[in-house]
Amino acid sequence: MANEPIIEARGLTKRFTVKKKTVAAVTDLSFEVQRGELVAFLGPNGAGKSTSLRMLTTLIPPTSGTARVVGHDILRDPAGVRARIGYVGQLTSGSYSQRARDELLSQGAFYGMGRAAASARADELIESLDLSGFAARSVQQLSGGQKRRLDIALGLMHAPPLIFLDEPSTGLDPQSRANLWQHILDLRERFGTTIFLTTHYLEEADRYAERVMVMDKGRVIADDTAARLKAELAGDVLTFGFRTADAAERALPVLAALSARDVRRVEGSDAADLAVTVPEGDLLLPRAVRELDAAGIEVVRATGVPPTLDDVFLSLTGRTLRDADQPADHAEEEAPEGAAGDDQAARAATEGVVR
Repeated sequence: MANEPIIEARGLTKRFTVKKKTVAAVTDLSFEVQRGELVAFLGPNGAGKSTSLRMLTTLIPPTSGTARVVGHDILRDPAGVRARIGYVGQLTSGSYSQRARDELLSQGAFYGMGRAAASARADELIESLDLSGFAARSVQQLSGGQKRRLDIALGLMHAPPLIFLDEPSTGLDPQSRANLWQHILDLRERFGTTIFLTTHYLEEADRYAERVMVMDKGRVIADDTAARLKAELAGDVLTFGFRTADAAERALPVLAALSARDVRRVEGSDAADLAVTVPEGDLLLPRAVRELDAAGIEVVRATGVPPTLDDVFLSLTGRTLRDADQPADHAEEEAPEGAAGDDQAARAATEGVVR
C-alpha cells in the first residue's frame, strides 16, 4: 500500500437532475495522486471541483466510475475512506458556542480516540497551527483566519495521511492567507500529509502546488506542474519598443525567425512596439536584442512578462479563468441541493468528516 497512489480515480462521472434537466457536473475524471504530493485543483465556479471532492470523500456517490482513496474503494468501503482522510469544506466547522479546544476533543472522540490520546493530539495541533492564544475561546469569537486554522486542525485530528481542502483561504485577508499557507506547508513538512485542494487564488497554486490540475465544464483539461503548463501553454511575453513604425516593420522578420510563436504589434503604440510569446523569455530576450542590433535596428526598450496560470486557462479555453468565473453559472453548486436522498444520506453518514 505504501507504493500505490493515495488517490486513484477512474472515470468518475456525476450527473444531477435539476429542474427536470440533467446536469453533468463531472465527466470521466481519471487521475492519480502520489503520497506526499500537494495538488491544486483549479477552475471557475461550476467547473466540477467541489463535486469531485465530494465524490472522493464519499459525501456523494458517483453516477459512474470509481476511485480508491488511501487504499479503499469509495463505493465498497466508504467508511474505510472516511477513517483515513481529513476534509475541510468551504463552510466553517464546529459549534459556535463550544470552545476551540473542546471542538478538537469532540472530533477525536468521533474517530474513536481515547481521552488521553485526543488531548495530546489536540495540544500538538494547537501548537503546530498556532492556536494556543485562543484555544479557550468559543468558535464564534474567532476571526476568519483563526476559524480556518481550527477547521484544518479538525481535519487533521485523527492524523490522516490525506487531507482535502476546499477553498481553504477564501474570504481571508492577504496576511491571514499567507499565515494559513505557512501553517499548511509546515504541517505537510512535519507529518508528510498529502494535500489535495481547490482554490480560486491562482497565485497560491502557482507558488505552493507541485502539481496543478485545471478543470472546465466538468472535465480536466490540463494536469502538470505550474512551470511546465505556463511554459508549454502560455509562455513569456516579450515586448520590444522602437523609435519608428518603420523600424518595427523591419524588426518583424528578425523576431519571427527567433520565435516559434506569434509576433504581433502592440495596440496603442503607434505601431512602434512589437510583442512576441516564447517559452523561455529570459534566454531569448538578450539574444533578440543582439540580433536586432546586428540588423541595424535600434531597440529603445525591451521588457519580459512571465505567464500566469490565468494565461494557461486562456490558452486552453479562449477565455481567462476570471472571465469564466461568473456568478451566473451555478450548476455545480445548485445540483447537490436539488439531488435526491442519496446525497443527503451521504452527508449524514459523513457528518463527522464535515462537521
